[in-house]
Amino acid sequence: MINRRHIRVKVMQSVYAMLQSHNDDIIREEKFLKHSILKMFDLYVLNLQMMVEVQKLAAKKMALSKKKILATKEDLKPNTKFVNNKVINAIAESVSVESYIALNNLDNWQENDEYVKIIFDELQKSDLYKNYLNTEEDSFKVDKAFVIDFFKEIIAPNEKLAEYYEDKMISWVDDIPFVNTWVVKSLSKYKEVAIFVLGKLYKDKDDEDFVSTLFRKTVLKHKEYEKDITDKTPNWETDRIADIDLILIKMAVTEFVNFPSIPTRVTINEYIEVSKDYSTEKSSYFINGVLDKISKEFIEDKRIVKIGRGLL
Repeated sequence: MINRRHIRVKVMQSVYAMLQSHNDDIIREEKFLKHSILKMFDLYVLNLQMMVEVQKLAAKKMALSKKKILATKEDLKPNTKFVNNKVINAIAESVSVESYIALNNLDNWQENDEYVKIIFDELQKSDLYKNYLNTEEDSFKVDKAFVIDFFKEIIAPNEKLAEYYEDKMISWVDDIPFVNTWVVKSLSKYKEVAIFVLGKLYKDKDDEDFVSTLFRKTVLKHKEYEKDITDKTPNWETDRIADIDLILIKMAVTEFVNFPSIPTRVTINEYIEVSKDYSTEKSSYFINGVLDKISKEFIEDKRIVKIGRGLL
């Protein structure tokens, strides 16, 4: 599921796009933001389905090999460890996966089966695959460990697959690392006796509402917050401050004022961490300094009111 930090990243990108384009259609932009987050689930399912399609391809090749005129002993009696992998079979038989694919027309691997072949070829050449087939132990534990490594070592780092995803949807460029982690967590949590069920997109309704409120309030109040920032940066003209830094500070101020259950220090730390990935090398120090000054003034002026003990 999407976490609060990645929600902040998605909101940051939408706020940046809206301000840069000077577009004032906040309803349309919010719909695009939510659509972008929803499409992350497609990426999550496509990664899981890739393993199923690779397994299907392996089974198909085995069936064809048995029909050879000069079939070898290996062709006639192949190692079926991979095609019988318990975890991949569970994904293949999952009603939630099948339903999501059907409902959202995710026929990507039927229309673009060359990527399935690329992953299968790479898997076959790997020591991971050879060692797995040669493992005598036939257990859920071994199957699960292999599937996790298959995804982490073969699928996730594949550049051609990443390029395909980026071409399909530009917002996936920043989503890929997060979704890859999400897939690994889902596989790691899967238990042998359980039916494989897709994870949730949002943890709860609060997280879903967090998207809309953070985006709307930041956009609607950004001019007002810009004055607060200017007051705390007398030696800086606003046009000398990196655009992303300004947006991150405005988003943090939005959290200070509108989310009474989020501790001020948590908000500051979150935006410092986001800045390390999306802004300049020194941005984290600048953002920390400005937010520290603003938070202290807002607390003194009662503009920040937190609910609960120790939330400031």
